[in-house]
Amino acid sequence: MSKQPLPIDATELDSSADLETVLNAWHSATLRLEETHQTLREEVRRLTNELEVKNVALARKDRLADMGQVASHVAHEVRNSLVPVTLYLSLLRRRISEDSGSLDMLDKIEAGFTALNMAVNDLLHFTSQRDPAFMCFVLPELVEEVRCLLAPQLAAQGIETSIDVPAGQVICADREMIRRVVLNLVLNALDAMPDGGSLVITSAVGRWGVELEIADSGPGLPEETQQRIFEPFFTTKQGGTGLGLAIVYQIAQAHGGDVTAVNCPEGGAAFTISIPQAAMEAAA
Repeated sequence: MSKQPLPIDATELDSSADLETVLNAWHSATLRLEETHQTLREEVRRLTNELEVKNVALARKDRLADMGQVASHVAHEVRNSLVPVTLYLSLLRRRISEDSGSLDMLDKIEAGFTALNMAVNDLLHFTSQRDPAFMCFVLPELVEEVRCLLAPQLAAQGIETSIDVPAGQVICADREMIRRVVLNLVLNALDAMPDGGSLVITSAVGRWGVELEIADSGPGLPEETQQRIFEPFFTTKQGGTGLGLAIVYQIAQAHGGDVTAVNCPEGGAAFTISIPQAAMEAAA
């Protein structure tokens, strides 16, 4: 006698289908939860990195503020002492105008006081912390102004200068601050080429803003120096204050921009300051 197939209960089919649906929904929910968890972990990692960067920047800012207060006080005290000494040197020069030997000694003394006065000026510029006074000016005129100012030193060191800044190019920034940037970067280039070389100043306008580059044909930047070159009071120069490039960095930041230092493929170093278009449009 053949066996008849057992009848299938319809409720069992419905229960099986419902269980499969539940398992599929649970699996989908688990996958979404894992994706959400991964997204949250990445967001936490990003926020943690941002917080570390901001904490480092805040610590640096606090450290600079403390150093700035001390430096400002010292600079003002030294400058107050320099004024009468400079006056006495001028009077002394008149009295010994006929004594060539004494005049040579006086020249050396005045050179020392000039270097000291430059160091004081660097301290005062570094600690001024003022906001940029935006105005629109012709950039190539400013660059030529600095070149003329340093022309005797450029000639004395046998340095050839090439300027490739578009005629009539207008930039909106703090003119005195940008002049200080160009002056400091050119002086830095001169220090890198005591036995002659070439100095190239170029500028370009992009969608982001204006980039001004000052490049030299010196020995370039060692890696350890490149990482610390914009730190205040860091210097590899004998008798240097370590504030020239720190001032450049400070001015770039005040304009909402940045400054970078790289070694050129053909040798030497190039410093580029960038002024964002947004800052210039707001000023205009």
